[in-house]
Amino acid sequence: MLEITSAQRARLRGIAMKLQPTAQLGKNGITDAFLDMIEDQLDSRELVKITVLRTVDVQPRQVIDELAEILNAAPVQAVGYKIVLYRPSKREGVKHIQI
Repeated sequence: MLEITSAQRARLRGIAMKLQPTAQLGKNGITDAFLDMIEDQLDSRELVKITVLRTVDVQPRQVIDELAEILNAAPVQAVGYKIVLYRPSKREGVKHIQI
């Protein structure tokens, strides 16, 4: 799991406030296809907001911790049923977030 400071987390939370969710986690849970999609989004955007649908059997806090561990990303926040992940991109041509 990627580690970030509380100041970096606060900056990312501020940026994430303006983002719309780009993915939904549904009753099927964390599948390989879902992981591939989030991996691609992290590589192209660095900051991803995900909606955890109420039909999922686990709490959003558990989901963000599991995704951060699997994807080597930093958990930014879990508020209600929205979670935000951050991971710096290694792709060329991607606008990097300065934290």
